[in-house]
Amino acid sequence: MSSMAGLPRAPVPRFSPADEVQARSALRRNQLLATGLLIVTMVIAAATHLVPNPGWLVQLVRAGAEAGIVGGLADWFAITVLFRHPLGIPIPHTAILPRSKDRIGRSLGAFVERYFLIPEVILPKVRQLDLTNKVAAWLELPQTAPVVADWIITIAKRLLATSDGAQITQLIQHTLAQRLRAVDLAPILGRIVKVLMTSDESDVILEKIVDAAESWIAANKAKINEMVEQRTGWWIPRMIDRRIATAIIEAVLDILHKLRQPDSELRIQLRDAISKMANEFITSDEQRNKLRRMKDLILDDPEVRAWVASSWEGLSQGIISGLSDPESTTRSTLQSAVLGVARSLREDTFIRGRIDATIEYLATELVQWRGEIGSMISDVVRNWDARTVSDRLEMVLGSDLQYIRINGTIVGGLVGCAIYLLSMVVQFGLSS
Repeated sequence: MSSMAGLPRAPVPRFSPADEVQARSALRRNQLLATGLLIVTMVIAAATHLVPNPGWLVQLVRAGAEAGIVGGLADWFAITVLFRHPLGIPIPHTAILPRSKDRIGRSLGAFVERYFLIPEVILPKVRQLDLTNKVAAWLELPQTAPVVADWIITIAKRLLATSDGAQITQLIQHTLAQRLRAVDLAPILGRIVKVLMTSDESDVILEKIVDAAESWIAANKAKINEMVEQRTGWWIPRMIDRRIATAIIEAVLDILHKLRQPDSELRIQLRDAISKMANEFITSDEQRNKLRRMKDLILDDPEVRAWVASSWEGLSQGIISGLSDPESTTRSTLQSAVLGVARSLREDTFIRGRIDATIEYLATELVQWRGEIGSMISDVVRNWDARTVSDRLEMVLGSDLQYIRINGTIVGGLVGCAIYLLSMVVQFGLSS
């Protein structure tokens, strides 16, 4: 607990202005009431001494008033010594609270540690609070979703618009590359191919490929003729070159035509070859290593890295623009997501159970720190200003303590009257 010994005085927690005015007003009112009652008893006692030849009734009132003065003064002294020295005189064993502030802090920290921060107290209270249900109810309020959406948007904009944009880009490049390097693409690619080949969409994909090939051939016949002419000897007539190019085009178109037929042998062979390739991706270490080397080459390529950086910059700017637009769908989507979370918290028993278990785990972890929390309470109280603490405690407790003065004055007066009457009875018995 000596860790805070060199720190400056910690400020004592303050009341709100309205609460402080109310507390001081109640304290002043009860102080005036108790003091006024004490003054009334003094006036009565003085008045009874001025009565010539007082009878037993005047003496009874005098005895009650004098006893009330004693009781009122005794209780005034007892209450005053709690907070300060009476009349500023440093009488021993007075100003108890300022002098005992450190001991009170240690006792308060130990009390909280031993009797509050224990599983037997914390866990039942956490379960009773049902925090998950309260959070769900709060999220379902009409005014909550827009507020939470604004929080998320503000945080996201600040993160995206940070001055360390280059560092974020490098982080994204590094993280993305690390994740992609760790992924074994061969089995994934093999399963994707097998799923595509066993689905009805495979026929559509193949027909789209055939259509694209036929369209390209039709649009590039002249280029195909030129390619054939460039690859044959100079002594071969151009007419022969054209016939060769035409034969090649017709052969390719014939292959494409056969690929269009679902039951053609060529199409079956193509399917078998693709299925074999997919199986090799899944089972062959050689294919897996080839894909891994290809993946690493792509990830290490400077142009790919530059493309990732530029893509992230463009994406982040687009996200910021979308977040800044109050009419964008991003805001409404976030609000819907907040309401969806609220419904899940209320209706999904699995999610509720996991969150409740997490809350109880955090509460249990808090219990493990009860010694440090108790020491912190002790240190904080020890670093408070003693005079301010005394003033605040008197403001909180003094109003009720003034009733002790009032009761002391009244009870003292009644006891004085009873003693006087008892003495009268004893004297009457002795005289008779």
